[in-house]
Amino acid sequence: MSLLKTKTKEIYYSGRKTYYLDGSASSIAVSDGENNWLHSLSMFEDCITADDIRVYFRDDTANTEVEVFDFRVSNTTITGTTESSALLTPVLSITEDGDAWQLYGEIDIANTTGAVIIELIEHSFGGYRYTSLSDIVNNFMVAYIGDGKLINNVAKSDVVFHAKRGLQEFSYDVLKTVKTQEVELNLALTIPMPQDYVSYVKVSYIDSSGVKRIIHPTRLTLNPTEAIVQDNDYNYVYDNDGDTVTGSSYTEDKWRSFDTDNITGHLTTENDYYLGTDNYLESDFGRRYGLTPEHQQVNGYFTIDERTGSFAFSSDLSGKIIVIEYVSDSLGTDAEMKVHKFAEEALYKHIAFNVLANRINVPEYIVQRYKKERRAALRNAKLRLSKLNLEEMAQIMRGKGKHIKN
Repeated sequence: MSLLKTKTKEIYYSGRKTYYLDGSASSIAVSDGENNWLHSLSMFEDCITADDIRVYFRDDTANTEVEVFDFRVSNTTITGTTESSALLTPVLSITEDGDAWQLYGEIDIANTTGAVIIELIEHSFGGYRYTSLSDIVNNFMVAYIGDGKLINNVAKSDVVFHAKRGLQEFSYDVLKTVKTQEVELNLALTIPMPQDYVSYVKVSYIDSSGVKRIIHPTRLTLNPTEAIVQDNDYNYVYDNDGDTVTGSSYTEDKWRSFDTDNITGHLTTENDYYLGTDNYLESDFGRRYGLTPEHQQVNGYFTIDERTGSFAFSSDLSGKIIVIEYVSDSLGTDAEMKVHKFAEEALYKHIAFNVLANRINVPEYIVQRYKKERRAALRNAKLRLSKLNLEEMAQIMRGKGKHIKN
């Protein structure tokens, strides 16, 4: 009934588990009677596979550590050598048809000491904050559905549908599922949208100090959804299917080659400011007054090209490291389909309300009751996830009343 997926702190903090060998053949493993050595992986997550781990053999006598590759992980029930109780699954199987068997025999059966080390390939911290969507669905089926409960029966597929829709909506406004992608801008001045992209939050470039500089979208240009090819008489050109032929965009080509200093008024030297003259009337002195702040900045610009599904940048950003912060719907992969525990109750209420609202013969007062409960739980989740901190708020308020002292 425990909620911790990894059973030991060694696995959580280091991402690996060490099984020590003491020179006896049965020190950490048992035989299945077919010359295979089986190691219990019960300390790891139950759904672990061979693609999730690396296996190393360490010989303390020779002071060497070797990675092995010929192993399997399967949900096999095995029996210990001293008792008939079944070991927990999944298990690591080391067979005699590869180098791993020989290395294991040299370490474990010989009169030496060493270890078998199992290491997670992908390891991260903080997963306890979340509840997987599959657990949410299973918990809802147990707690809300059945005889004597408000919902007598409902198809699990309906619960899964409403859970996914709820996770999507929560990701936009409550969970704030913001992801970040760092890319070096190519010569074409475009970056494709991330695979699970829904909407951008902020676009920046990273300067030489590692500080992000915000890039603002521009209204000076656009990315046409169609660049229609015309003949010399300005008539549309059609293909064999009768559809218009499209080509490269004149607008995009001109914008990519445009020097944005002509917009920003960016002055690189003092001579640019005074035009190398002492004549005030012939200089640019004072002429930047009244310029539009939207355009008078040196961080560059970007547009969103819906036709190609990419971000397009101004020429002064070529070669820079671009960081795109964007919102996803948390449904891209199984690993993403999880809910912060602060919003878990809100998702239960969301599922219950939508199940009841889409059923016939449910009294309206019950639907309205769960609608109010959903709204209240959603408000609580927003407050919890807002991370309001009195000390941080006090620090901000102190900053509002500061004054410069010598």
